[in-house]
Amino acid sequence: MEQKIRIGIVGYGNLGKGAELAIYQNTDMELVGIFTRRDPASIQTAHKGVAVYRYEEMDQFKDDIDVMILCGGSASDLPTMSQEIVQQFNIVDSFDNHAKIPDHIARVEEKAKASGKLGVVSVGWDPGLFSMNRLLGEIVLPTANTYTFWGEGLSQGHSEAVRRVPGVKDAVQYTVPVPEELEKARSGEGASANGADRHKRVCYVVAEDEDKQADIEQAIKTMPDYFEPYDTTVYFITEDELQTNHSKMKHGGFVIHAGETSKGNQQTIEFSLALDSNPEFTASVLVAYARAAYTLNKVGDTGAKTAFDIPLSALTHRSSADIYRSLL
Repeated sequence: MEQKIRIGIVGYGNLGKGAELAIYQNTDMELVGIFTRRDPASIQTAHKGVAVYRYEEMDQFKDDIDVMILCGGSASDLPTMSQEIVQQFNIVDSFDNHAKIPDHIARVEEKAKASGKLGVVSVGWDPGLFSMNRLLGEIVLPTANTYTFWGEGLSQGHSEAVRRVPGVKDAVQYTVPVPEELEKARSGEGASANGADRHKRVCYVVAEDEDKQADIEQAIKTMPDYFEPYDTTVYFITEDELQTNHSKMKHGGFVIHAGETSKGNQQTIEFSLALDSNPEFTASVLVAYARAAYTLNKVGDTGAKTAFDIPLSALTHRSSADIYRSLL
């Protein structure tokens, strides 16, 4: 019997919890342990018997773990964590600060080449699956236009920004595509190039004091970078309503590539996702790429790779003959 791919998880927030669930759905993998900066005794895992270790104990597992799935945040964790851990392990991360991805790749590439490991970076659904579909559209229809729509979905970063507004007890924010812009993209008429024109933002807010609702709404709508350029609606609700109706981290979106191959012949490529749990789906993508990291490093690949660089055949546990027969 072939040895299973031995996986470690670094971090146990929503993404780390999703990674644990995904590993148990893949029969060719086993979870060796979870590594956390919190007290390991405070971690309640989804499956009984999962070992939890201190982050500092990681280097003791160099011979026992094939791939580390890094479930830290892009703002403060992954920029340093990825290049540190790839010096000892193959890694997969979901670094999603689009503007800084090239620099992140370069840093991981340098450390991974030196250590002989492989770092698969910036995979998930965007960047990741959406990136692949944007490129595929451009390859097939080189003169067409590509539009990405996010949502309807809960944005964790924007929700946190709303929760920081004085007087806000709790809140969530949804990014919602503008239907008219979505239809323009699909029809080939052409949607706006401005993301703020293609999306609106909807906030559900629990206020500490009803008398401060007007001030809270004004502060949200005028918040630079997050809300000021967007059509933003703010609804004030109770804590019970927030918990009952907005506890799931739903998300999704569309990549639409549309144009003509000749006059009157409109062609449209569309890829969409509808997710009940953003972190669980993102984690499922990370786990698939962990298989690729293991498979490719085993045959000598090192350095940093993205979703653009990895063949689909490296992501599956099935043989080439099997996928040719059943899927081609």
